[in-house]
Amino acid sequence: MPADSSLPDQPESPGPFFSKWMKEGREIIPGLIIATVIAIAARYISEHQGGPVMLYALLIGMAVHSIYEDGNCQVGLSFAAKKVLRLGVILLGLRVSFAQILELGWQTLALVILSVLAMLFVGLVVARLLGRSASFGLLTGGAVGICGASAALAISSVLPTSKENEQNTLFTVIAVTALSTLAMILYPSIGQMFGLTDVQLGIFFGATIHDVAQVVGAGFAVSDSAGEIGTVVKLMRVMMLLPVIFIISVWSAKWLHTKSNATTTALEAKAPVPYFAFGFAALVVVNSLGWIPETPRLILVDASTWCLVIAISALGVMTTLKTLVSLGHQHLFVIVTETLLLLGGIILAIKYLL
Repeated sequence: MPADSSLPDQPESPGPFFSKWMKEGREIIPGLIIATVIAIAARYISEHQGGPVMLYALLIGMAVHSIYEDGNCQVGLSFAAKKVLRLGVILLGLRVSFAQILELGWQTLALVILSVLAMLFVGLVVARLLGRSASFGLLTGGAVGICGASAALAISSVLPTSKENEQNTLFTVIAVTALSTLAMILYPSIGQMFGLTDVQLGIFFGATIHDVAQVVGAGFAVSDSAGEIGTVVKLMRVMMLLPVIFIISVWSAKWLHTKSNATTTALEAKAPVPYFAFGFAALVVVNSLGWIPETPRLILVDASTWCLVIAISALGVMTTLKTLVSLGHQHLFVIVTETLLLLGGIILAIKYLL
């Protein structure tokens, strides 16, 4: 029987690529919404009650860990913990410019570079001495040496994917955030006890306190000069994130290859190439050249913070307090040791070398 030409044309079915994209989108949305809602709550509490937004996001996420048992949200939470995180790291590049770095001279730049490399080395040595993994040493050394929670998240993204890495990352975020808040309170008194000037205090805060917000808090609590210099020095440390990510990515891939040749492990997948680091570097250049007007730049900088808070919210939901406590006091000892060595080393360098 011939087809009835009077019937309306049937709509074409979407292509396989579009169908796959729609399916993945539906899987991502529930978990992404959960992480975003937690991030909004954490930001609200931080702005109205004070305190570190990253820590609030992590604690709220861990409080609702039972949600993770629902398979409907796992894909979205993993997306937030990885993809949204990398977008946030890329946008961090808009906080840094070459002019800020050059303004303080090569001596301060050399101090920052050497301190970051020293913390990576100390992290490796102390972690191995205490029976912790080399990846944990690099993770904590980078977090202490560069920019706290943001560095921990960025470095974690180029380490082999495993449950141990997730737990180490969350532990590091909690520890460096707590120590950074403590440093914001104590370091002004320590700096003044050693007779540091406002300029020296700014360098001291910027080179030792883990997170940007706490550097700003400590610096401007002393003086505008200390706050401004501290912020610039801190951003110089943020710049070190790019080469460190590349170094750890290469190490991770080489270590993974060696392990997979020796024995079959759950970590045989190839370590990710940190393409997002190119985006970070590109935005540093764009910011240095002034190609983005100030208002859009500030919006994107704030978007960077949102991305990082959403990512840590997702990581919080994906873990429990019990797993972090089970890691033991040796994990904490590694981070505290790195923090104290950085504190002493920077004071000596400021007093006798700068």
